[in-house]
Amino acid sequence: MANEDDVISIADHLNAVRLQVAAYEKKYRRPSHSVTLLAVSKQQSVEHILQAVQAGQLMFGENYWQEARPKLAALQAYPIEWHFIGPLQANKTQKIAEHFAWVHSVDSEKLARRLSEQRPAHLPPLNVCLQVNLDGEASKSGVSIEEAPILAAKMACLPRLMFRGLMCIPRPGQHVTQQRQVFHRLSILYLALKTQFPSLDTLSMGMSQDYEAAIAEGATCIRIGKAIFAA
Repeated sequence: MANEDDVISIADHLNAVRLQVAAYEKKYRRPSHSVTLLAVSKQQSVEHILQAVQAGQLMFGENYWQEARPKLAALQAYPIEWHFIGPLQANKTQKIAEHFAWVHSVDSEKLARRLSEQRPAHLPPLNVCLQVNLDGEASKSGVSIEEAPILAAKMACLPRLMFRGLMCIPRPGQHVTQQRQVFHRLSILYLALKTQFPSLDTLSMGMSQDYEAAIAEGATCIRIGKAIFAA
């Protein structure tokens, strides 16, 4: 049985994040409900995810197929939209193409082609975002800002993919002003690509520690884990 304190805690955390998002939308003159909340459920139990579902959250992000597989199986009766947000491996693309609605972390033509080829015909095209490595960090996936338009053009031509937007995981910044400067670079790229690719409508950026700055710079999807599931 679920612990009542856990249920209240996760529901309260979700509500607090939703209220804060609404406040930031107003503060930065964003349209109401223009920012989507993606709950990052990596390292979370099926029980905790279910508690979030019961609190009205239906979009969840997972980083690893091996960890996600039992969760997807256990929760298949619920109308959850699953997003893959972790580093992609070529030997896992088929499972991801078969079981996820979104992939935020495409960073090569090879991986994009594999996802397109392996997306089952009975499912709608797989929604994908291009991951951009804003700081050139060797430890992180993603293409450079300069390379992004080239890969974007190739992704947009693949028949079983729907190119929806851009994603980033920037180096942590200490202050909102500093964080905004980094996110602004992705926002500028997004606006430039949007003129070429009408399907673009998603700017996936911002996590528990920096989502105010992301919303200020135009994020349409924030990926929140700790602020929702923290004990």
